Amino acid sequence: MSSMALMNRRSGETIASTIELAMTRSARRRGLLHRSGLDADRALVLAPCLAVHTAFMRFAIDVMFVDRAGVITRIVRHLAPWRVAASRHAYATIELAAGALDDRDVVVGDRLYLGTDITTAGDAASFCIAT
Repeated sequence: MSSMALMNRRSGETIASTIELAMTRSARRRGLLHRSGLDADRALVLAPCLAVHTAFMRFAIDVMFVDRAGVITRIVRHLAPWRVAASRHAYATIELAAGALDDRDVVVGDRLYLGTDITTAGDAASFCIAT
């Protein structure tokens, strides 16, 4: 897990204050399986990843797909168990507890970044995480 937060560059809002990275094939495959839920302030970032499924999961999730620059390409809210979601232009997928995005100001086209506050994201900042 990371001490960095997931931030929205446009609004300066914190989307998730605790980030878990799934950067290996086995970590992405495991994802949120075998968990009973996810705290509203946490997010799982899977990269590279342009599609997710909720087969065998016990709870719904909110999903954001982002490109390499961290720009949101698609948002899926309340993705129920046994469903699939994808975004052809995504580099990474961000999974949050279902409803976590209901109170957050996020829209397709927003740029997200990992940081501690909005001032840490210069124009060169990228969501691209080395694999």
